[in-house]
Amino acid sequence: MNIFESVKMAVTTLSANKLRSSLTMLGITIGNAAVITLIGIGQGAQNYTSEKLESYGANSLFVYANGEDAEGSTSETSDLVLSNAEAIATQAPAVKAVAPEIGSEMSISYLNRNTKSKIIGTTPEFLYVRNMTVAKGRFFNQSEQQQNVQVVTLGSELAQKLFGSENPLGKEMQINNLSFVVIGVIKAKGSFGGQNSDDTAYIPITTMADQLTGRRSPYGIPIDSMQVSAKDKQSIRAAAFQITNVLTQLRGKQDITVVSDKSFNDLINQVTQALSLTLAAIASISLLVGGIGIMNIMLVSVTERTQEIGLRKALGATQEAILTQFLIEAIILSLAGGLIGVGVGISGTMIVGVFTPFKPSVPVGAITMALGVSGGIGLIFGVVPARRAGQLDPIVALRSA
Repeated sequence: MNIFESVKMAVTTLSANKLRSSLTMLGITIGNAAVITLIGIGQGAQNYTSEKLESYGANSLFVYANGEDAEGSTSETSDLVLSNAEAIATQAPAVKAVAPEIGSEMSISYLNRNTKSKIIGTTPEFLYVRNMTVAKGRFFNQSEQQQNVQVVTLGSELAQKLFGSENPLGKEMQINNLSFVVIGVIKAKGSFGGQNSDDTAYIPITTMADQLTGRRSPYGIPIDSMQVSAKDKQSIRAAAFQITNVLTQLRGKQDITVVSDKSFNDLINQVTQALSLTLAAIASISLLVGGIGIMNIMLVSVTERTQEIGLRKALGATQEAILTQFLIEAIILSLAGGLIGVGVGISGTMIVGVFTPFKPSVPVGAITMALGVSGGIGLIFGVVPARRAGQLDPIVALRSA
């Protein structure tokens, strides 16, 4: 028989025992479905974090002080100060904008509505650096920052908490019992990394330092951190180098850390990939169990079909022909189970995408790999029963009937 006739006979034989064939494929189906689903979810998680980091600010660098002075103790001289941010903006050619920050959680009220929320004191460049847009009104400007004006721009969620359906623009609200005029509302952006920008209020950094936190020192206004936007992706490395140089010259020591959003993204992707691969490896144990199931059923099939094998060999079938026949049956079972598993896995990732913020996607390479592994399992675990069938003596086989 040629290969096509062998495949046709294998399909006929397996179709004659539909229930047994279906149960035999079940382990492979479950294994492939689990592997595909986990890979899809892992890919979705990577896409989600990449999009969130991109929305947090394009070509971003985050600058922090290491928090210790030359003697190893914390002091005012170990803080970043507002003048450091101003120096970076003017002396680092690869930098497009700098947004220093002072953050603190404070009590906020409007009429009889009270809440606690994060207040960020920053500069007008914050809007660009953080890739935010104003939905109503405006953000504060340079003049208002220089004059310590008590104005505030609210995140959309915070505006809803305080004002409901009422237009907040021009209204007076209190932050730590100090009156501020609402001049704008930021467009909803969502939360990421434990920070909810929609439930935050933004005020001029000088107003924050002088009137709310009292953060002044002989060296200037201490800040918590600053986010810097490079001119483009190609300038990120140069910007990091220039920032380090500028601050080292200003501060007389190299005590700051500059981290790019690409570094964050790479780290998150590495963790996500490692976790996905680990879970996929655990799920692939089902494939091993499925392969053992195929081998068991094929061994039973050899015993049941001893007379058929003896008759075929008596009529001239070679050992290789019998071996090929049983191998084809094992491969068909594993490939069919693999195809069904891939379909179930892709459906699973689509369901996950509906109920979570992730956008799962299954790479073509993962599907190809899953089907290749399925076929390989059928080949490997089909060898033992196929060899046993091929080695049967035709006379002994016919007598056993």
